[in-house]
Amino acid sequence: MRSHYCGGLNKTHIGEEVVLKGWVHRRRDHGGVIFLDVRDRDGVAQVVFDPDREESFNLADSVRNEFVIEVHGLVRGRPEGTINSEMPTGEIEVLGKELVILNKSETPPFQLDEHQQVGEDVRLRHRYIDLRRPEMQEKMRFRSKVTNAIRNFMDDNGFLDIETPILNRATPEGARDYLVPSRTHEGSFFALPQSPQLFKQLLMVSGFDRYYQIAKCFRDEDLRADRQPEFTQIDIETSFMDEEEIMGMTETMIRKLFLDMLDVDLGDFPRMPYSEAMQRYGSDKPDLRFPMELVDVADLMAEIEFKVFAGPAKDPNGRVAALKVPGGAQLTRKIIDEYTKFVGIYGAKGLAWIKVNELEKGVEGLQSPIVKFLGPDVAMAIMERLEAKNGDIIFFGADKEKVVSEALGALRIKVGEDMNMAQCEWAPLWVVDFPMFEETDKGSLTALHHPFTAPSCSAEELKANPLDALSRAYDMVLNGCELGGGSVRIHDQAMQKTVFGVLGISDEEAEEKFGFLLNALKFGAPPHGGLAFGLDRLIMLMTGTDSIREVIAFPKTQSASCMMTEAPGIVSAAQLRELNIKLRKTP
Repeated sequence: MRSHYCGGLNKTHIGEEVVLKGWVHRRRDHGGVIFLDVRDRDGVAQVVFDPDREESFNLADSVRNEFVIEVHGLVRGRPEGTINSEMPTGEIEVLGKELVILNKSETPPFQLDEHQQVGEDVRLRHRYIDLRRPEMQEKMRFRSKVTNAIRNFMDDNGFLDIETPILNRATPEGARDYLVPSRTHEGSFFALPQSPQLFKQLLMVSGFDRYYQIAKCFRDEDLRADRQPEFTQIDIETSFMDEEEIMGMTETMIRKLFLDMLDVDLGDFPRMPYSEAMQRYGSDKPDLRFPMELVDVADLMAEIEFKVFAGPAKDPNGRVAALKVPGGAQLTRKIIDEYTKFVGIYGAKGLAWIKVNELEKGVEGLQSPIVKFLGPDVAMAIMERLEAKNGDIIFFGADKEKVVSEALGALRIKVGEDMNMAQCEWAPLWVVDFPMFEETDKGSLTALHHPFTAPSCSAEELKANPLDALSRAYDMVLNGCELGGGSVRIHDQAMQKTVFGVLGISDEEAEEKFGFLLNALKFGAPPHGGLAFGLDRLIMLMTGTDSIREVIAFPKTQSASCMMTEAPGIVSAAQLRELNIKLRKTP
């Protein structure tokens, strides 16, 4: 039986007999003495085999990297001059007395200490080996500690851990459902949950006034670095608490988590209305580490002859905005061209710019292909509004409001990162006062969060001016990432029907899809609300990694496939017949 983990050994164990079990991380032969670095989930320990123990020495000579071994030995201090201060176990070594090879290993597809040169596809195909790397082991261990800390906080605050069903019926929550065909109900399908939303509301109706769950959720949507088809959510719901109380409690949890796990004090989280965030930063999850802001200049552009600017300036749905980058005049034309391609991802047709070289010379001190279209008065008025200084560059966006906000908002982050303009390491905030609805391209309305979010106005006001209605929703944002989002829910049946009506959901459709919820709201549903955090995204931020695939044990690729198991896969004709499914070839 193992007596210690490798990484747990230190000089206090000198003189103790130990039993270690793990993998051979590295083997070295130094002048007839064999060194094995033995690795387990806790770290690495150096084991020394002398030739005077012939049997164990010969075995040590035969092992190779990734062999699984058992070592019996004596802990001793390392000789003078051989202490490794960069290694947690660097003050000691184990004198090997007995060695047992528990399993041999073929040469792995990549060396665990040279993973930087290995492509992600190779790592994901052999994920069980990739997870042996010390940095991956540390991330998984850190993730476990975070979830344990969250459970402790929830338990200390009176929350109950309650599981909700995985096999549900399809509900409109903003993304495609993963469907599961039913064998026993021909032609019918279950849906994997996009979130436990409806069930946690029903738990509030049931009297469990404080619920939480570390829940698996599923969304069949296009993937990005911070999204996966299946992901883990810290799901929280509570009764008899308003938005201020819910935000205060969950903010306390996150602040405690960062303080305990990273020794980081996030401080108080500022509040920012959605409209302000979009106007100043072009995003509903602004990264406040970067000081730059978007400035509207449509009023200055409305009367110029240059239609590229004047058209959007006069359009009620248009926007003309400017982004000043301090010190950006040093940017080369090649870099500006790259930024032009970048904003094209967000629908921008181009990227106009002005370099401020010598402001004291007036318009003559400005360098730009567009200055001649603006005229000296407008150009200098823009300089004054943006408080431009020599050495700055100003980027412009002119298009539909959504395009300009998204394009310049994304450019703001990219330029800030490229030029190392972050003024702090962590910048949290709450974004509040979201609109209840937004208009689709087809002119219909859709819920900005979900249709169970409570409005901050009456039902009559909601019906009269749905696009002006604000919701009682709130998002926690950290460094430009949405850590979690939530809202006070609708607990009144009449209000819920009103929202369905605004969304064009008929009484028949509402009864078919949500009849169980509407019925529950008739029987004394308490005021309630909650919030859900993305656990994968939280761990990604806390560990300083760029992708949530790095903090999930067995992630999917960006095409929603598993390179290791080759899922999704083809099923047999017999299985399809049992499910009454016939595949149709696409033309």
